[in-house]
Amino acid sequence: MIGILRTPAVRIGALLTTCFLLVLVCIGTAAELQAQRPRQPSQGAFEVTSLLGRKLYAQPDDAAVIAARKKLAADPKNVSLALALSQAQAGRRQYREAIATCTKGLAFAPKNADLYIERGHRELGLRQFQAAQRDLAHAASLDPTKLDAFYHLGLAHYFQGQFAAAAESFGKARALAKNNDSLIDCTNWLYVSLRRAGKAAEAAEALKRIGPDVKNTEPHLLFYLRLEHFYQGSLTEQAVLPPKPADPNDTEAELAFDTVTYGVGNWHLYNSHDTKRAAELFRQVVKGNAWNAWGFVGAEAELKRLGASR
Repeated sequence: MIGILRTPAVRIGALLTTCFLLVLVCIGTAAELQAQRPRQPSQGAFEVTSLLGRKLYAQPDDAAVIAARKKLAADPKNVSLALALSQAQAGRRQYREAIATCTKGLAFAPKNADLYIERGHRELGLRQFQAAQRDLAHAASLDPTKLDAFYHLGLAHYFQGQFAAAAESFGKARALAKNNDSLIDCTNWLYVSLRRAGKAAEAAEALKRIGPDVKNTEPHLLFYLRLEHFYQGSLTEQAVLPPKPADPNDTEAELAFDTVTYGVGNWHLYNSHDTKRAAELFRQVVKGNAWNAWGFVGAEAELKRLGASR
């Protein structure tokens, strides 16, 4: 009897040892594969459903959000601190939270144009274009010297397909530009708004402000400057399009990709009327993670208007 009982036990022990070794091998292989994959951005609270039905999420608090929240809690009626917290939250794509912060600020500073600009800016990111339009128009009425009020108001009109109104707002923003960075930024949107409004001659005139002497100082504005050179014909589509970012955490690379790829897709809409090529480029943009980039929002809006799936 003893011999009969021992044989299965030995076999079971050997089997367990083999299984254990296989598990170790699988764990090691999985770890190696995981190390080879690009890391996905950490995910926070749900923010909004995109225009194409995709769930979009914030990123968790970072040190900047935590510090800004503590400072505002210590001085809750300080407009500068409210703006700082909203901007820190927006930096983590916490747009609902940023809007709530601005709304609380407006309760004690109801005529502060900067709070309306900040709230409108974040409403754009949440695809709340009409709410953004109201806030930004009010900000512009409170302080007509605020370039950002007119710039973001232009975006609110643009994303709704109100291209003539967008061009008017971007024209007002550009008139307030005090440096080449603002000139580059405003000219890009003014040009494409005029083209989409069917005002090609006015668009060409607007683009003349971007001469060979116009250089950017802010690195991310190089994207718009290169697009403007593309519109002028000095860069080809192949030369201007950036590579698709390999790392989903590389925000700068994705910002460049989204901005330029949207701009080239948009060019195909108003220049060659090639909706197939335009939709192809827009689909590449909306596969990314930088859902708060204007190129991303624009690509969504165009795909929805075209009735194309993502």
